[in-house]
Formats: sequence, C-alpha cells, structure tokens
Amino acid sequence: MVKVVLVGTNGTSFKGHETGLWLEELASPYYIFEGKDYEIEIASPAGGPIPIDVASLGEYFFTEPAKKFMHDATAVGKLSHSTKLADVDLESVDAIYFAGGHGTVVDFDSPDVKKAVETMHSSGKVVGAVCHGVICLINCVLEDGTTPLVKGKAVAGFSNTEEEAVQLTSLVPYLVEDKLKELGGNYEKSDDWNSKVCVDGKLVTGQNPQSSEAAAEAMVKILA
Repeated sequence: MVKVVLVGTNGTSFKGHETGLWLEELASPYYIFEGKDYEIEIASPAGGPIPIDVASLGEYFFTEPAKKFMHDATAVGKLSHSTKLADVDLESVDAIYFAGGHGTVVDFDSPDVKKAVETMHSSGKVVGAVCHGVICLINCVLEDGTTPLVKGKAVAGFSNTEEEAVQLTSLVPYLVEDKLKELGGNYEKSDDWNSKVCVDGKLVTGQNPQSSEAAAEAMVKILA
C-alpha cells in the first residue's frame, strides 16, 4: 500500500497575527489520497494538535472537501493528534506533502522539516508542497550539502501579489516568490487565486489554496 504523510503547521501566530493551517490545502489532498486507498498519516513539526486558521473557514474559502474534513471524525482525530515529524518512519513513506497557511512561517524552516524533505528527495520519493507550505524547501540542499534543492527547478508558491492582497507583506519574514527566485528556482505563477502547479521530477509545488487539488493529483500520477 502506498503511504503518504501530510504535514501541517503547529504555528498559531506571528507578530500578533493569528494563523495556523489553511484547511483546504490539507483537506483536498487528504480525500484525493484516501480515494486511492493510500495509507495516510498526518504529521507536524511538534506533533499534537494542528491549529486551523479561522480565515480558512470563511464562506469563500470553506470548500466542500474542507467541510467534509471537519465532519470526518477520523480525519479530525488525525489532525488533533498529529505525529511529530521527527518520529515519522520515512523509509516506509512513498510521498510527503506540506500544506500551507501562514503558520508555516513559524516552524517550516525547522531542522526536522529540512531533514524530512532532504531524506525523501534524496531517496527518489515524491515531495509536494502548496502555497506557504513551500517554505519547507527554503533551507533544503542537495546531497553535495551546498546547492539549494530548488535551484534550476520549476517551482510555484504563494506569489508576491497574493501576499500583498492579504496585506501580510510587511509581517512575513520574506516573500515566498522572492525567496524561491533568490535560491535559483525557476519560479512560475498564474494570476492571483488561480491554480498553478509545477512538476519537476518528483518535486510538486503549487501556488495557492486553489492549487491543492491539482498538486495532489500530480503526486498521484507520479505514484501510479
């Protein structure tokens, strides 16, 4: 059986801004993977409960998969009792996916996240990330220990104009688009709030919440 780990943030706030996981970005992939009968584990850098950004429960953003997730006892149970990422047996995992939400600016640059991404990537396994979840790639390097993992790769992530639209440009530690370009990534984007997914080998990245479904489907295609 294919095993996939979905990783969410434990971050609840930064610089006074309340945040957490953007639910759609975990819910849609969860059900796409469940529909393929994959074994699904939900993890986070610290383990335990994964906070949900209240804004992601707003009318426009509360998608059908997100609503389904909130009424799914098994899914909510996994979210409330997530595995600590360092305790995940990566050898048994076929793919790992990092969901976004601004909480990721707090803990997706952690050593455990870096180790998980680098281990999976160097093992030839699938690594996916969407929106601010792409922060999981920022500190990662190739086996030579110096080359940024994203260098020369087609990548997507939350755009500068989208960050400006949500009025958090001055609060985030850096802009995801700018950081990916700085590291040598071949950044691609669609218009704001439109789906954009880049697939480069076994690295799958998506621009925003609207990209989560397509990113998961791209991962499924690689895993087939």
